[in-house]
Amino acid sequence: MKKNMIALGATLFVALLVWIFCTERIDAGYEGIKVKLYGSDKGVQDVSLVTGRVWYNPITESIYEFPTYVQTANYDKFTVNAKDGSVFTVDPTISLRVSPGSTPKIFIKYRKQIEEILSNTLVNHIKDVYRIEFNKYTTDSIISKREKFEEGVQSKMIAFLEKEGFYLEQLTSGIQYPEAITLAINAKNAAIQKAQQAENELKVVEADAKKMIVQAEAEARANELRQSTLSPLLIQQQFIEKWDGSTPLYGNSPVIFKELK
Repeated sequence: MKKNMIALGATLFVALLVWIFCTERIDAGYEGIKVKLYGSDKGVQDVSLVTGRVWYNPITESIYEFPTYVQTANYDKFTVNAKDGSVFTVDPTISLRVSPGSTPKIFIKYRKQIEEILSNTLVNHIKDVYRIEFNKYTTDSIISKREKFEEGVQSKMIAFLEKEGFYLEQLTSGIQYPEAITLAINAKNAAIQKAQQAENELKVVEADAKKMIVQAEAEARANELRQSTLSPLLIQQQFIEKWDGSTPLYGNSPVIFKELK
């Protein structure tokens, strides 16, 4: 009986070790791959997609997890020449995720985790895309056709990433113009603002002048109406209405009675 208990305990202990070291759970938001390290399948079909609780032989196999949620990478600034030689600075930020079921394909090609692929492998291709696209435009056309330029970069990145097993969520170029161009743009904007201010001030002056003209015309019209209505009879009537019954005196009034002493 005691031996049976020992055997059962040993079996349970071995089972626990197997459970700990020979199983792996693929969490939500991840895709798992089982990689064969030895055997005839190594190098041919040595990577397979797995999900949930996975059993494997830790001696001959390894389990890797790739996140399927959106990953964002901020790259260091780099300079690119336009078609006419002007130097632009690019400060890109990229957001992407692994396309469903593409984890084995990505691992077979790169043999790296997603973080290393983003930080090292993709940055070189991003630089190449910008170099190719910048070489199509002069400085003026990049400024005037910025939207078309960005669309060209986006389409090239989408095509490349889809082929590699990724889906592009967002790409921000963070383009900085050459200093001379920036100064010219600022000067142009300042001139436009100054001209707009002068135009607004002129409109205010014109409005005030028109207001004064309207007021003067209205006053002149009122005077004309007053003059046209002041007939001699009306003047006489207004005089009578305002007379207080006293005879108007001019100079010194005559003395009728002499003062008696």
